[in-house]
Amino acid sequence: MAAGRIALKHWLLLGVILLLSLYSGRASAADWPTFGHDPQRSGSTEEAVLSPENVSGLELEWATQVDNVPLALNSLTAPLVASKVVTSQGTRTVVYVAGSSDTFFALDAQDGKVLWSRTFDAAVLPADESFFLCPNAINATPTIDRDHAIVYTIARDGKLYGLDLGSGVTKFGPFQFIPAFAKAWSLNFYEGVIYTSTSQACGGDRSGIYSMDVTDAMHPIIHELVIRQGFGGGMWGRGGVVIGKNHRLYASTGDGNFDPTVHDYGSSFLAATMPDLRLVDYYTPLNWKDINKHDLDLPSGGLVAFSYGQHDLVAGGGKEAVVYLLRADSLGDKDHQAALDITTPLANDAKELEKKGMWGAPAVWKENKSGQTWLYVTVWGPLSKDAPPFPVTNGEVPHGCLMAFNVVENAKTGQPILRPAWISPDFNLPDPPIVANGVLFALATGENPQQTHVQGLHHFNSVQEWKKNLLTTDERAAGTSPAVLYALDAKTGKLLYQSGNAMKTWVHFSGLAIDDGRVYAVDHSSRIYCFGLKGGQN
Repeated sequence: MAAGRIALKHWLLLGVILLLSLYSGRASAADWPTFGHDPQRSGSTEEAVLSPENVSGLELEWATQVDNVPLALNSLTAPLVASKVVTSQGTRTVVYVAGSSDTFFALDAQDGKVLWSRTFDAAVLPADESFFLCPNAINATPTIDRDHAIVYTIARDGKLYGLDLGSGVTKFGPFQFIPAFAKAWSLNFYEGVIYTSTSQACGGDRSGIYSMDVTDAMHPIIHELVIRQGFGGGMWGRGGVVIGKNHRLYASTGDGNFDPTVHDYGSSFLAATMPDLRLVDYYTPLNWKDINKHDLDLPSGGLVAFSYGQHDLVAGGGKEAVVYLLRADSLGDKDHQAALDITTPLANDAKELEKKGMWGAPAVWKENKSGQTWLYVTVWGPLSKDAPPFPVTNGEVPHGCLMAFNVVENAKTGQPILRPAWISPDFNLPDPPIVANGVLFALATGENPQQTHVQGLHHFNSVQEWKKNLLTTDERAAGTSPAVLYALDAKTGKLLYQSGNAMKTWVHFSGLAIDDGRVYAVDHSSRIYCFGLKGGQN
């Protein structure tokens, strides 16, 4: 009997150890494992430390300069955060960023010290010099698999690495995922498969969607979906591809010919199967020719997938500053051109291809108390004369703003529509917002969005002539100001906090992360910033 009791205690102890080890590998509700927090890119989290009542007490806790050289406009990717990570320094909450010069960094969230870093070795060199569209640099925000304690990232040479969260040791790959020096967008991870999209034909890449099954480290399975016969139609949404609750993958495409009979799907919203990437649905705006003519790429404003009641939805838009609300299961109905709702133009009356319109990525917040669903979008430049009336405004917005909509039911049709709610104070070019516990956070990037000395592609007879007219990185940097972190009331847009001069330089195409009462950001000079409540209230 004694031997039996000892054996029972032994197995119980093993069971407890196993459960603890499994728990330590799983993400907590407050972790930030991917761009926009989740595969749907909702930008919202169950984080509950920060609130509208205490967020004014934020202050800069630390800022860490890492050894990374910016290339063109690229510097550090948007940060990710994982808690309860076992490292050589003990169990830590860790912040992860990938650097443009092919180095990956893991920092202690408590004090910003670098716990480990990895520099990737490439056996190839880029054929062309770096410029803002093709920086020859890491561009895709990494993604985390907590079940296996791995963070996945794409190096400059297009190879996918799976690194141990605690040590940086390679646990998967490297395997060639996309062409070397192709421009990939934020990685997404779902059920053992990594997804990304590419654009701008960098490195000779044809714009497409890529997937890699990483469940077997010795036998990765790769799929690719090319959406045009030639080049163009790039899928350059900040958050990369979006994964719906209905197990479909969504992307929007840039300028390019639209002709489904020859498999050309420019200026459209696409749905594909997972993980084999078969195109199963699309929505193309009726004015797609006008979108192409003025270079008003749909992907610039990003996409988000979410549910409202019994409806699975997708929302997004681009430089034309129009928000499209689509059915996830039937994007454009039978004729592929019928949206649930389309807003009037919010900005960019001049139809400029830079500096104005929707840029970034949307966010969605479901308010627990009321059950209300909120959609937030980023707008650059002043409001359109045709913008819908918003019940709440917070002053003039000459540079840009965030706009909030309530998702409501159309009284006549019973279908979801967008109802304008509020407009934020002025932002010097807002980056994608994120939401936590009734507080909406976003950066004013301070960047210079002017791309060319002369506005409009119609002024140029060739790509080479256009490239000669591009502003250099130094010229764009000369027109910048330091980024500023803002916190707004998610229900009214009222300003609750702004970080002043805490950040030192501007930032281009980035994002934020939140974990356990701390907000993380990066800037172009390769600094990572951590903002927390005064007095260590986190």
